[in-house]
Amino acid sequence: ATALLAAPSAVSFSFVQPSCTLSKRTASSSSAIQMSMAAEPTTAASTSVGKPGTADVGCEWSDLGFEFRPTQSHLKMVYKDGEGWGEPELVSDSPYINLHIGATALHYGQSCFEGLKAFAHEDDTVHIFRPDENAKRLQSSCERLMMPVVPHDVFLNACNEVVRDNIAYVPPYGSGGALYLRPLLFGSGPRIGLQPSDEYTLIILVIPVGDYYKGGLASPCDALIIEDFDRAAPRGVGSVKVAGNYAADLLPNMLGKKRGYPIGLYLDAQTQSKIEEFSTSNFVGIDNDAKKYVTPKSPSVLPSITNKSLMTVAADEGYTVERRDIPVDEMEQFDEVMAVGTAVVVTPIGSATRLKDDGETVSAKYEFSDDVGATTRKFYDIVRGIQSGEVEDKHGWNFKVE
Repeated sequence: ATALLAAPSAVSFSFVQPSCTLSKRTASSSSAIQMSMAAEPTTAASTSVGKPGTADVGCEWSDLGFEFRPTQSHLKMVYKDGEGWGEPELVSDSPYINLHIGATALHYGQSCFEGLKAFAHEDDTVHIFRPDENAKRLQSSCERLMMPVVPHDVFLNACNEVVRDNIAYVPPYGSGGALYLRPLLFGSGPRIGLQPSDEYTLIILVIPVGDYYKGGLASPCDALIIEDFDRAAPRGVGSVKVAGNYAADLLPNMLGKKRGYPIGLYLDAQTQSKIEEFSTSNFVGIDNDAKKYVTPKSPSVLPSITNKSLMTVAADEGYTVERRDIPVDEMEQFDEVMAVGTAVVVTPIGSATRLKDDGETVSAKYEFSDDVGATTRKFYDIVRGIQSGEVEDKHGWNFKVE
């Protein structure tokens, strides 16, 4: 792990195998089968992890959507006060968990999660995109919710092991799909008074997914500027990936869709005058004449790893990257607007509409590109190219599964 963190940024990373024991529970055996994972000399046999795209997922790989599908296993780890983190366990006998009725996750929302993807390359190797950044963000969420931090190397190796065990479910190269990883950490010990739990469970489930939108990039969609709800308070938990942030968006999201707007755009809770972020994605505005990439800087906005990657790509392409307050009316200056996140990389936004108090009459409408903008497509293609091994990974973002 030390070598991993100290490596130059331009080097392609590989995971370091832990000198620990990983237990594996299967449907055919209720006992734990011990599988030694001690590091061995590198040989063709020891580095082979299997071939991606060989599982039966019930449809053509190109027809995968973004939805839950059963796989070989999920990974589970348990933390207990006084004992620390236990050994990782690969669970393949059941997709269900046995949870205490007094768990703090159920009563007080002590729960956070992450989202990241693994991709097959043309040579059938599999690479996880920027899991080191997810490790850092998960640690930030843990600290905010008074949960035990998952050590960096523990998180990286857990991701490696669950992908390796599900390698057959990684969509094959050229299918447009990926294996989506959802690390979920929650308080699993009982507490009825408001206080942190004494036990925590980390689950990493994996799901083969296709492009969020068929063909990779959707036609621009229309956003509704949300003014009767706030996503997060200025000193709340908007900057961390906690479960409650997303539950709070369910109602505004549904109301917006009923009005014909598939995505919502939140403003700052304090003044309602500055752009914050979309329902589940960061906001990016592109000024092509000035070659500017503009995204909000706010303590209430979740730091998107996709946005961080796109900012680097934009700078590489000669764009000035600005992270700052964005007044709502500045949208008039943007040629292209994107909602960016793990699931889609980018969603092009065709317009952003503000409604009057009656919820029907348009008070302002900001219009952008009618089609997928050239800059949006270029940035999307570069990131997807890096993820699939078709574009040089000069920043060392891909972590090879071994």
